[in-house]
Amino acid sequence: MKYNKQPISKAIIRFQDCDPFGHLNNSKYLDYMINAREDHLIHEYDLNIFKMARHEGKSWVVGHSEIVYMKPALVMEEVKIQSRLIEFADRYVKAEMVMLDKEEEQVKAVLWSKFVHYDLKTLRSRPHEEELMSILNEIHTPIEEASLEQRARKLAETQVLAAKV
Repeated sequence: MKYNKQPISKAIIRFQDCDPFGHLNNSKYLDYMINAREDHLIHEYDLNIFKMARHEGKSWVVGHSEIVYMKPALVMEEVKIQSRLIEFADRYVKAEMVMLDKEEEQVKAVLWSKFVHYDLKTLRSRPHEEELMSILNEIHTPIEEASLEQRARKLAETQVLAAKV
């Protein structure tokens, strides 16, 4: 099967998520980006983590998150959020989510989140099943940068160059 390795979706920044200046609150960037990744998992890869938790007793829990804020997202602004799997192993996945303006010319924020595969019955991490490892291998999009700051700079430079073309 051919998967979209870097799905992108739209979101509207809502008033209740903003500060008095109309800027998206820092913590809300995480909500928008994680929600987009959840949607991408369902629509692009047929991986419904909530159904897995209910029926199979396994899912992922956040082990670590890092975010770089680059440009403010404003109330009622349409943004795009792209996600990709940048790293994985037998017991975890690491996803990158990038929030862009609607023209995809400015990077607003970049988030790296590491999710640990978790057994809800034993309350311990567990290895991914073979079928899941196969999907992860297919959608894996490795990156060169070792740090989030380096990655954010590269993405911003790439978007600026793309906007000028």
